[in-house]
Amino acid sequence: LDAWKLEATRLNREGIAVLSLNNEMLRFQLVQIAYLSIVGLVFGWQMVLFAIAIAIVGFLQLETVNYIEHYGLERKKMPNGRYEHVQPHHSWNSNHDMGRIFLYELTRHSDHHFKANRKYQVLRHFEEAPQLPTGYPGSMLIALVPPLWFRMMNSRVKEEVNRVELALG
Repeated sequence: LDAWKLEATRLNREGIAVLSLNNEMLRFQLVQIAYLSIVGLVFGWQMVLFAIAIAIVGFLQLETVNYIEHYGLERKKMPNGRYEHVQPHHSWNSNHDMGRIFLYELTRHSDHHFKANRKYQVLRHFEEAPQLPTGYPGSMLIALVPPLWFRMMNSRVKEEVNRVELALG
């Protein structure tokens, strides 16, 4: 809903009708409807439910990864109201070789935030970036059991916040 509101605000500011093909959110919905229609026509309408189930699994995995990558870490708000620039200590990494290979360096998330246009093949490992206690697959599974996740991560978050505060003075 927030994305729809932001897009409506953008279009209103530019003097463009919200209900038009200039509305990116509307275009995204039309693409999804077209995709599901093609799946139904080509593979049968029962497969539309399968395609929707796949999409649900995909966004749940994406949101779980997003959750574990940023859990408990915050950027400081500056006196001017803006937030500090993204630094390597603003997201969790996991420098396990197998995870790096299978997840296309996703586990070097801090470098992606620090230098967003850096290609995934050359993302760097930062020793000062917080490290997850397990690889991404293990962390994702643990995050599905909140009491276990909180017990494992909350002390790490406190340690990381203290470490960064000491380092930054």
